[in-house]
Amino acid sequence: MQRLIPSVQDMLEQLIASPSVSSASSHWDQSNAPVVHLLADWLQRLDFKVETLPVPGVPGKFNLIATLGEGPGGLVLSGHTDTVPYDQHRWQSDPFKLTARGDRWYGLGTCDMKGFFPLAIEAALSVRGQRLREPLIILATADEESAMSGARALVEAGRPKARYAVIGEPTELRPIRMHKGIMMERLVMQGRSGHSSDPALGRNALEGMHAALGSLLEYRQQLQDRHRNDAFRVAVPTLNLGHVHGGDNPNRICADCELHFDLRPLPGMNLDDLRDAMRDRIMPIARERELGCTLEPLFAGVPAFEQGAESTLVRLCEQMTGHQAEAVAFATEAPFLQQLGMETLVMGPGSIDQAHQPDEFIALSQLQPTIDVLTRLIAHCCLAQTSTPTPTGEAP
Repeated sequence: MQRLIPSVQDMLEQLIASPSVSSASSHWDQSNAPVVHLLADWLQRLDFKVETLPVPGVPGKFNLIATLGEGPGGLVLSGHTDTVPYDQHRWQSDPFKLTARGDRWYGLGTCDMKGFFPLAIEAALSVRGQRLREPLIILATADEESAMSGARALVEAGRPKARYAVIGEPTELRPIRMHKGIMMERLVMQGRSGHSSDPALGRNALEGMHAALGSLLEYRQQLQDRHRNDAFRVAVPTLNLGHVHGGDNPNRICADCELHFDLRPLPGMNLDDLRDAMRDRIMPIARERELGCTLEPLFAGVPAFEQGAESTLVRLCEQMTGHQAEAVAFATEAPFLQQLGMETLVMGPGSIDQAHQPDEFIALSQLQPTIDVLTRLIAHCCLAQTSTPTPTGEAP
């Protein structure tokens, strides 16, 4: 019998061959429209109602919401359509050609995370032609690797709505119910240049930054003393000083100095509160030295994420995979989908260790187990009479 859609391998080949880099740099940034068009075509062939939604204020970027069935509740299977930039000279094969070597498929986005879509679509074939009690929604987002503008636009639009959401980021098919947030901040000190032989001729922005750096490191220690979650491998919030630049010559008083840093908070820590606390520490330093001072986000930030350990979706995915839910340090779109009112979990094929790397790959051993788990999850959430795990611990 002829297939309505390409095979898993053929779908992934076409997705990998459609570049969709997202980046804060205009040199790298690309539209995700070709990827969205491929997904829309395949899902329409399976009788999904497909909506392609432009992301407001971001030309060339689109979200896709594909829905099979009607009514409230249901399950969202979500992935992002973009990839990070790449170093082609460090790849052993073409990043935009799916290449089989041994028991792996190589290509940009194979694990992070275009590889999830063919597996989710293959699992959706299992319910084609059946009457769904609750809808199945396949969601594809834009710009997760840069500003998460796609997920933010969905929150603003208030959709999709469902009971559960699974984001297929690479977790080796282990359920993830917590992750840290991320803030990337820019601190600028502005003084006045002058001849270095007389400090009174200027105001040294680099000396002000030195004091601010010390205050930030003190604040980091306070945060780590106050906040701890042993579910994480790095159990405390982290603050990394990533980039600093100031001045232009040894014999001139430094007039400008700029610092970029990131802060990764634990669940329960509020991004706005953290930024306010840092501002309250730094601004007096600047005023004392008569320096101009700006502290602002490099991007809007991603909140930390936590789904309750006893929630239905966590228990269900633990039963289906045989793995207890874990915590990770990397950020995802999970807090945004959770804001839409869904129980949310991160779980997908491939390893985060291969993400953002030359010769990115997905192991073939991950493919069928992912299809199997997603098929059971769809049946349980969209076909079954109840959305509560069975008392025996065996998911139907």
